[in-house]
Amino acid sequence: MKLILRAGGTMRSGPEREMVDDYLKRAQSMARGLGFLDVEEQSVELGKCRNRSEETEKLTGSLPDGAVFFVLDERGKAITSRQLSKTLIRLRDDGHSSAVFLIGGADGFEPSALPSSVRKISFGTQTWPHKLVRVMLAEQIYRALTIMAGTPYHRD
Repeated sequence: MKLILRAGGTMRSGPEREMVDDYLKRAQSMARGLGFLDVEEQSVELGKCRNRSEETEKLTGSLPDGAVFFVLDERGKAITSRQLSKTLIRLRDDGHSSAVFLIGGADGFEPSALPSSVRKISFGTQTWPHKLVRVMLAEQIYRALTIMAGTPYHRD
């Protein structure tokens, strides 16, 4: 199973970019040993989209069959790091091709344009800058893998 972080816009150089790269590199080094094919980041250019529906369709387009979608949404379900880890284990063991984590544009997602099986998750009720959400999501993916591996990175 692949783990995909997909977000609107391109992250240029800077401390946030360095942090995302670091967490994804760490996650990639652990992934194969835990039965995951890859951990990757995909950026989707949303500049020419005229509305939320077009942005949502562009973000969800051309993704693998059998993928499970998670959207980051302030109204989504808050889950713990351990719950995320258990969810990824279950999806992997059930034979899903990919888990795709979507970070939408500034106006969020158009609900009617999302796949019906989408799961909404949240990093709390606050609104976060997109750059920070990418860092937080990359870190949580890495943390979920460390929990699976039993390393001392995560502490309850």
